[in-house]
Amino acid sequence: MKRSKPRRHGLVARAREEMIILAIATAFLTRLPMPRRGWTLRRMAATPRWYPGVGLIIGVLVALFYWVATALYPPVLAALISTAAGLLITGCFHEDGFADACDGLGGGTSRRESLEIMRDSRLGTFGVAGLFLVLGAKVLALGALPPHAVPLILIAGHAASRASAVVVIATSRYIRFEGAGRPIAQGLGRRGLGLALLVAALALLAVLCVAPILALLGGIVGLFFGHALMRLVFERRLRGYTGDCLGAVQQTSEVGFYLGLLACL
Repeated sequence: MKRSKPRRHGLVARAREEMIILAIATAFLTRLPMPRRGWTLRRMAATPRWYPGVGLIIGVLVALFYWVATALYPPVLAALISTAAGLLITGCFHEDGFADACDGLGGGTSRRESLEIMRDSRLGTFGVAGLFLVLGAKVLALGALPPHAVPLILIAGHAASRASAVVVIATSRYIRFEGAGRPIAQGLGRRGLGLALLVAALALLAVLCVAPILALLGGIVGLFFGHALMRLVFERRLRGYTGDCLGAVQQTSEVGFYLGLLACL
């Protein structure tokens, strides 16, 4: 009995530490109001393991918007409303990265030129075209999926696509010497990657409640292709990744998941 108290206190302290890291990750990836206490560089570096967890939070909120909207409007309009809600919740965080990556990779002809364009905050032609296509594909795919299945699909898509970005952190090389992505590029270990993948896997398995296993497998294949194709583009040009590339992978993985599901339903 005497030994159980330190162990219990240790578990409580560990759980409290993980909640602080989750709050920091949520504040980093969204505009949701979160406590500002407890931020340290070490905790910031540990946040990637909770990116899929933040995706769950975003997915639940977006799914609620979709569910309410379907009581008033057709599915496509409900999908548009839920997508707009997601943009507001995240502050277009990932979409901004995707647009910058499109500008840099589309407009640049060399590694150095691409990195310089991606650093520029102004939106170019490739960024506008890319955003139009990715947001349009997202809305149209969600609008074509069975309305009763979309809420769980949204939750899974937001969680799994952020796990896709975590995989890039774990398996590629961050190539800038500064920037918001520098601390998080060094803080993800095997356990952190395992936790991120576990959260994403549980979210994906929940889709089986509303869709057959063949459709889920199609969604996973689509997510994989979205991940792989974007990585093929930026790693060939940049020989690594930047924070913008993480946003780009999240977007293409999410859209790939929806399109893969839709193709197999």
